[in-house]
Amino acid sequence: MWFERIVSEGLAHNSWIFGTGGVAAVVDPRRDCEAYLDLARQHDAVITHIFETHRNEDYVTGGPELAARSGARVFHGARMAFAFGVPVRDGDRIKLGPLAIRILETPGHTEESITVVVADTEVSDEPYLVFSGDSLFIGDIARTDFFGQERKAEMAATIHDSITKKILFLGKGTILCPAHGAGSVCGGDIADLPLSTLGFEEKTNPLLAIPKEEFVKKRVHESPYLPPYFRQMERLNQDGPALLTSLPAPRPLQPENVQESIRSGCQLVDIRSPTAFAAGHIPGSISIWREGLPAFAGWVLDYARPIVIIDDFNCEIPRALPHFVRLGYDNVAGWLAGGFPAWFRAALPVETTGTCTVQELFRDLEQGGFFLLDVRDIKKRLVQGYIRGSQHIYAGEIPVRSEEIQKDLPICVYCDAGYKGSLAASLLAMRGYRPVTNVLGGMQAWLRAGFPVTHD
Repeated sequence: MWFERIVSEGLAHNSWIFGTGGVAAVVDPRRDCEAYLDLARQHDAVITHIFETHRNEDYVTGGPELAARSGARVFHGARMAFAFGVPVRDGDRIKLGPLAIRILETPGHTEESITVVVADTEVSDEPYLVFSGDSLFIGDIARTDFFGQERKAEMAATIHDSITKKILFLGKGTILCPAHGAGSVCGGDIADLPLSTLGFEEKTNPLLAIPKEEFVKKRVHESPYLPPYFRQMERLNQDGPALLTSLPAPRPLQPENVQESIRSGCQLVDIRSPTAFAAGHIPGSISIWREGLPAFAGWVLDYARPIVIIDDFNCEIPRALPHFVRLGYDNVAGWLAGGFPAWFRAALPVETTGTCTVQELFRDLEQGGFFLLDVRDIKKRLVQGYIRGSQHIYAGEIPVRSEEIQKDLPICVYCDAGYKGSLAASLLAMRGYRPVTNVLGGMQAWLRAGFPVTHD
């Protein structure tokens, strides 16, 4: 038997492929599915089974895409009506050569969540692998807030029972293979480890060390961020997304084509660094550095208007496009051919954004006269502290909370290191706030410089 993990960076999404004797199965595939087909070919195997552990919220399922490419069947939990695939229920058993696959219904994160248990009967009938989806993570447990405040306690109690009464009973040595790793928005504090065992989690996972009542109370009072694109993901993943082969491919666009797109109301996404964006950008661009696309595209982009990507020399375009695909942005029209240099060589309009160092900010704090905005995750503000006098709005929430910001004052924005600050500055500039300055280095530089912080 063999198995491998495929990581989708930025989303911290884990998908898995396992197989034996010329057949293979995939658990929680992403939409750009060539990696699974390549791995199957390397093992001289054919993918025959695809398991979706739940209706995902943070990325587009790859089940229908991979099924169309491989001929495999998709299996998912029976407690939700999907427009594709085969429903499975608690106790169902599936054979993959000598591999015995058993289904556990483990609701809590979502109502139809399942856990896939695998034993290699050529070695032992005991469980060897457990694919827990978004139920049990390494060092954490999945969020349970997707059904609203009124059902938080119910879902928290349900996921606790799913884990403690079903998953943990599979055996301490069973290898745990969750659908997300450190940094995922589907968990709170997932450990940065590739694998774990159920015994290790039972000993070390802090949320398994507290009584059920305390666990439920803790979950009821948690309020993790809920990006607006989650609702689009839920719809696509229940109804089935369009196959990629049916969609028009993004293409290089000449500056005059980009101008036409701008007049038609397109969304310009500038994936360059904050300093490059500040030095010059196309008016109306949104600054999302490439690695930040998985985390922030779903906060600020819509699914209707075409998207045009702006890079420097287009070296990052091949790495950026999959992020849009995984989030269901099938409206990417293309990218600026020749990169941003082609734009300014054509003598087309360019805007700039202000920047400052932490030393300059520290000097200007005494004089005041500007609105200081902290756009970090609220947990960072509470743990690290904040710069005196700053107000807090998370970067992703700027589009719906910008009216809370004074418009008659210059605005100075800081984040962790300057990247989210560039995003926030671009969103504010789009809404007519002027001038806007991004603090280079953000709180990291502020702390390194030894400047004071305030705690509530």
